[in-house]
Amino acid sequence: FKTCPGRVLCKLPCSGEKEVDLAVQSAKAAFKIWSQMSGMERCRVMLEAARIIREQREEIATIETINNGKSIFEARVDIDISWQCLEYYAGLAGSLAGEHIQLPGGSFGYTRREPLGVCVGIGAWNYPFQIACWKSGPALACGNAMVFKPSPFTPISVVRLAEIFTEAGVPKGLFNVVQGGAATGQFLCQHPDVAKISFTGSVPTGMKIMEMAAKGIKPVTLELGGKSPLIIFSDSDLDNAVKGALMANFLTQGEVCCNGTRVFVERKILDTFTKEVVKCTQKIKIGDPLLEDTRMGALINRPHLNRVQGFIKQAKEQGAEVLCGGDLYVPDDPKLKNGYYMRPCVLGNCKDDMTCVQEEIFGPVMAILPFDTEEEVVERANATKFGLAGGVFTRDIQKAHRVVAALKAGMCFINNYNVSPVELPFGGYKSSGFGRENGRAAIEYYSQLKTVCVEMGDVESVF
Repeated sequence: FKTCPGRVLCKLPCSGEKEVDLAVQSAKAAFKIWSQMSGMERCRVMLEAARIIREQREEIATIETINNGKSIFEARVDIDISWQCLEYYAGLAGSLAGEHIQLPGGSFGYTRREPLGVCVGIGAWNYPFQIACWKSGPALACGNAMVFKPSPFTPISVVRLAEIFTEAGVPKGLFNVVQGGAATGQFLCQHPDVAKISFTGSVPTGMKIMEMAAKGIKPVTLELGGKSPLIIFSDSDLDNAVKGALMANFLTQGEVCCNGTRVFVERKILDTFTKEVVKCTQKIKIGDPLLEDTRMGALINRPHLNRVQGFIKQAKEQGAEVLCGGDLYVPDDPKLKNGYYMRPCVLGNCKDDMTCVQEEIFGPVMAILPFDTEEEVVERANATKFGLAGGVFTRDIQKAHRVVAALKAGMCFINNYNVSPVELPFGGYKSSGFGRENGRAAIEYYSQLKTVCVEMGDVESVF
């Protein structure tokens, strides 16, 4: 159960096989209605849901902050991205279409873009409400139903989304929420009436979901972990590069899959950059996430905080130097004393083979590594099993495009980081998963093409 700070907020019963089946059957019934509506009809309902989220932005952001521990400042951004996502896919719903192909002799063919059926969404705890919108937006626009399982650490805000969809006018059961951990997820993935699974989370869990989906020949979208490179060239705007490094490492307490946690800095500016990053990191305001000036809240739970601390301890043992942070933080407010706070950490003297550089920490820990040449840094940046994201800071635009073209990553940034507009596809290479969320690309993963061939003359028989 999610606790913040160190207290149980609520208790929810886990959905068992019976509850999962009820949710799927309810979604299946709603799908029959929703899939027969025109794209414009679906558009109007989704726009209404977006309007409600926009109007209730402050309330939902507060729920999300309590749900997750991130700052209210960030939670508001998450909610804005969420309603923008629904608006974007509402706009696409009315324009979804196949194509007409002229064939010889007046014959023709055409394609129909059809929904899949009941889709399953399994979310992560770092962006609970936003991830649910990222998955439900394209799913519903294409005419599907969805059963969504949030992380057991952040079960609250997605329930509010389900209520909003109902208020907006979707058929009853079209967006259902089930609660629970691995067992509930397994019931969902193995249910015979589920047509597709979209998962955001860890690589090991993604592998298990793939195995279960394979037995039912179900398509999957996997948005998994990362250990992304952020490359800072000596000709970059230093202030901008420092801001980019902070954005790439400390959003949501560092609990972001696409964070650029391997910060490669050209040796010419290593000392200057490092000094400035440390200075700015030490200024980050930590504490009560509901206060307006807080920029870093609490980590998700005690076991995860201990895990992140363990990575820092191991990094020191392997020769890394803690340049700042890494220790526990106790806010002045006595009611927050049991919260899961830590100071953001910058590690120097890092080597490519260190555990802190190889493994995803998923916490506020930045590793700085020097480099000398473009060719060298590209090779080192790609020397990982992950391939979710990558960033480049430089004033040389040709070099910027050349480097991102060479990076084996699905989401790349030039002179910015962790900017994910809903219009742009998001997803990874290699062990970071496959399939795409957001943009028009997501439509391909929530629909299927039917081809129809029409003969206008007599059949040409070979018999």
